[in-house]
Amino acid sequence: MKIVVLDGFTVTQNDLSFDCLKNYGDVTIYSRSMQEEVINRIGDAEIAITNKNIIDRSVMDACPNLKYISVLATGYNVVDIEAAKENGIVVSNVPAYSTESVAELTFSLILELAMRVGDHGKAVQSGDWVKSEDFCFCLSPLKELFGKTLGLVGYGNIGKAVERIGKAFGMTVLVYNRTPFEGSVTLDEVLRKSDIVSLHCPLTSNNAKFINAENIEKMKKGAIFINTARGGLVDEAALKEALNSGKLSGAGLDVLSTEPPSPNNPLLSAKNCIITPHIAWATSEARERLLKVTEQNIAGFVKNKPVNVVN
Repeated sequence: MKIVVLDGFTVTQNDLSFDCLKNYGDVTIYSRSMQEEVINRIGDAEIAITNKNIIDRSVMDACPNLKYISVLATGYNVVDIEAAKENGIVVSNVPAYSTESVAELTFSLILELAMRVGDHGKAVQSGDWVKSEDFCFCLSPLKELFGKTLGLVGYGNIGKAVERIGKAFGMTVLVYNRTPFEGSVTLDEVLRKSDIVSLHCPLTSNNAKFINAENIEKMKKGAIFINTARGGLVDEAALKEALNSGKLSGAGLDVLSTEPPSPNNPLLSAKNCIITPHIAWATSEARERLLKVTEQNIAGFVKNKPVNVVN
């Protein structure tokens, strides 16, 4: 079989490779593909592997040999699932490979906003402690997490992992989930009662930009907002206004509405806003798991026993 990897660099970076796939066919690996190159690069291949390149109906119609799409991620919104089903194309994803990594980055952002370790370290290196009149100094009020309320929006694998870590810090955890369960609360209750609100839900047509001016107004004054889920869940202009006005004391984001962001993205100039470049999933350990499961996906399809099928 012909196998094409459209955009493999973010997964392999400089320490991993797709060599494991060579046992299953003739493999062509592209580090990156422009969207307009996708059709030609898939060509007559039976298997396409994509991370962020979009494989929609037009691509499928132009590549009639395509029989299988393996998405290098848990989310599979880059593939037109209905079109794939209509064309008899099987689509698989890689579930839960990055759960612990995303949960850990979530708390890295929370801790940085609470204790400002990075800012204080830079201040010391720039000579501020040497010049200090006192034995210590604080650039801003510091916050401990013990006893605070952590509100989670979404309760999948990552939400559960974040809950576990939050409870280890002695936090009270409130959970809103699209499908309610015993012990879950409403979204309004999470927003009103939480000192920290953290998103761990998928982006759908029903919840796009639900973190908007109206819902931010429901949050505690001085609350912290965290998003390691999807940038499209947030009205970025409204979040900037809340940060600049002091309604929220800080935000930690690993995702934005467009990635890479445009230079005029409002959050790039917002106060007390820490942004990381969508790296929560990208630890060495998580990427190794991603490649291992991708190999299992390909092996399953080749043996006519596909796994992790989403359509």
